[in-house]
Amino acid sequence: MTSAADELRQAVREFLAATTPSEVVRRLMDTDVGYDETTLRRMAAELGLHSIAVPEQFGGAGATAAELAVVFEEMGAALVCAPFFATVALAIPAILTSGDEQAAADLIPRLVDGTDTATLVLNSRLGPWDPTTVALTAHDEGGAYTIRGSAPMVLDGHTAAIVLVAAHDSAGTSLFAVAGDAEGLTRTPLAGMDRTRKIAHLDFYGAPARLIGRPGAAAHGLALCSDIATVLLAAEQLGGAVRCLDTAVGYAKDRIQFGRPIGSFQAVKHRCADMLVEVEGARSAVVHAAATTAPDELAIAASVAKLAASEAFMHVAFDNMRIHGGLGFTWEHDAHLYMRRAKASALMFGDADHHASRLADLIASTPV
Repeated sequence: MTSAADELRQAVREFLAATTPSEVVRRLMDTDVGYDETTLRRMAAELGLHSIAVPEQFGGAGATAAELAVVFEEMGAALVCAPFFATVALAIPAILTSGDEQAAADLIPRLVDGTDTATLVLNSRLGPWDPTTVALTAHDEGGAYTIRGSAPMVLDGHTAAIVLVAAHDSAGTSLFAVAGDAEGLTRTPLAGMDRTRKIAHLDFYGAPARLIGRPGAAAHGLALCSDIATVLLAAEQLGGAVRCLDTAVGYAKDRIQFGRPIGSFQAVKHRCADMLVEVEGARSAVVHAAATTAPDELAIAASVAKLAASEAFMHVAFDNMRIHGGLGFTWEHDAHLYMRRAKASALMFGDADHHASRLADLIASTPV
């Protein structure tokens, strides 16, 4: 019997195969904007992908992160060039976890229908939530807030219509929304290792901002948002690893050497088996994390999923290149695109060392 998750997966897979094949990915990654606006709006309007985990009162479908993780897995498999992660995994959860229903009613409907895109600046780098790394400051000028400081690496920061920022103010750490075209905000696109995912340097010179939530009360929501984004990034990494595994196995079956498929050689068999073990281990961790709802449990599950998915994607992407031999190292083959995505994603929201250390701390502080 086909489940709703299977139907969602198939719908997303078919849509992405038709709209973002390899040649389209390569064309878009070489543009400054980095995505096709029509395709992004179709994702929102035809498939409702932006609204899956958004409450119905804000124009969403009211589903959970488990369903959204399925979408991100397929996005990762296709190396989708779009500000989907920044909008759906970062900005929307940040607004929802702030508890500001008026802000959610004002901002989220334009995000879920694809009219606007958004991003979130948690800290000076693409790292997980840590209040000590917040680089921006907010100033209250008679009830009107302005933001100052620099954010060197912001996902899709050069195109986002709404830039959400964590900033220190007199009350503590607060969340603010800055219009992408606001006076006092300059945005500079950057060249990154993963050309399919765009980043930018943002400078705030007294840019006007809207307070989201209560002053000084953003830390808890941003910590939760960071864990949600980490789980969805792990799902995306899982999708990339699965695609690399499928590509490697397919090539091993088709490539003939010494009169037989290279997949019949013991060394290649063992390598493919090891790839499968890593992928399935990552899948278990991601599925568990996506189904976890309690914040304390989510923190542990998110780190486990990110650690497992990062390791699996890196190893499988590299082995995919090796199984393809010299062909896998050429610019014309897509293997290097997945390798670049694997390396860049492994560093986002905490690398393996960060999450191993975090897990040790979380487990040590958990009552027996």
